[in-house]
This record gives sequence, structure tokens and C-alpha cells, in this order.
Amino acid sequence: MAESTDQTEQLRELAEIGLEGYAPYLMNRIMGRYNANLRKEMTALGLSTAKMRALAILSAKDGLPIGTLGIFAVVEQSTLSRALDGLQADGLVRREVDSDDQRSSRVYLTPAGRAVYDRLWPHMRASHDRMFQGITPQERQAFLATLNKMLANIRVHEI
Repeated sequence: MAESTDQTEQLRELAEIGLEGYAPYLMNRIMGRYNANLRKEMTALGLSTAKMRALAILSAKDGLPIGTLGIFAVVEQSTLSRALDGLQADGLVRREVDSDDQRSSRVYLTPAGRAVYDRLWPHMRASHDRMFQGITPQERQAFLATLNKMLANIRVHEI
């Protein structure tokens, strides 16, 4: 019986599910609002969303290969390359040849890049905290566990 219920769920149209019941729509809307909330601060710091994501990822995992940085930042390779060119020109990141693979390079935050990120982080944190208003620690933990399971279900890369 559960199998037939699963098939019925799969056959439902978006109009039947509703936007409020469609996770990809909700996730896109949440991230769109999150990015919009940060736009003023990012613009004041000369950052695009791609640049902000690169700085944020490097603040947690410095020295990543460019390809890995692109995966974590969820940015197309061409967009990331342009963002990194701008960040490097502004002295916010530096690239070094990867000692493990001479054909690749790794990206590092400079002290100036860390300072810019440190100015943006309070705004990122406030926007993050606003999303979780009225949500208990247990709900938050369950939500994050569910997101991680969902990511594992659709993951293309091992990271």
C-alpha cells in the first residue's frame, strides 16, 4: 500500500502540491531573500554574491583548489573565475600553484580579505538568525539534519 501512495505522491502536479509544499521553491525563495538582505552591505564592500560566497567559504576552509571552492560556493566555474579575478585585483585573495597538482591552484584569503569578510559576517549572521526566529533548537537541528540528508541524496561530488 505504501508503494501506491508513493506513486500517487509522485504523480501530483505542482498546482496540487502548491508552492508552500514544494521544497525547491521554498529553498530558492529563502536564499533569494537571504542574498537580497545582504545586498546593501555587499555592495558597500564591492562584493557580488559570488564574491561574498567565495570569501565566506574561504573563511571556513582556506586554501581550497578552485574547483572545490566552486562546488562549495555553488557558483559556475566561469562566474567564479571572474569573481576570483576581481577579488585578487582588490587584494582580498591570492592564488598559489597547488603543490600536489601543478596544473591547479589554491585560493587563500589575504588579511585584507579576512577584514572584508569580518565586516560582512555580522550581517550574514543577523540574516541567518532572523530565518531561525521562533524555531526551537530541536527543530533547527532536525531541519539541518534533513538538509544534509537531502544534499547527500542529490550530491554529485564527494564533498
